Amino acid sequence: MSRIAAQKRPPAVGDAVACRVPPIVGAALCIKRRGLPTDEQAAKMKTLKETSPKFAMMRILALRCRCILRGTDARSLEAWLNDATSSGIYSMRQFTNTLRHDLAAVRYDITERWSNGQTEGQINRLKALKRAM
Repeated sequence: MSRIAAQKRPPAVGDAVACRVPPIVGAALCIKRRGLPTDEQAAKMKTLKETSPKFAMMRILALRCRCILRGTDARSLEAWLNDATSSGIYSMRQFTNTLRHDLAAVRYDITERWSNGQTEGQINRLKALKRAM
């Protein structure tokens, strides 16, 4: 097969996993299927889930974490932390270690309905204005 013909062939399923996925793409692919705007993105997610067991595990853990943080039941947090630590995924293990540093604050955030998001948003806006000046 000539070099040009090899370059024009569509990538195989294994090639999709072999290429490096940028973090923003990986984060976008960890959202629920109905949140993906295009069929192409859904196909990429399906391919990654089928060919990479670690991606599938990371996606499941990310969706579980999202449910815990959006819910009000902090009891399932400890089980999730143990599952994420034992998953064998380095970034998940690092994330759980960071959460464990201030676990009381994480539990409080889950159980309380109050948020300082408005304050943080105003601070972020002011900092952006200051940098622009």
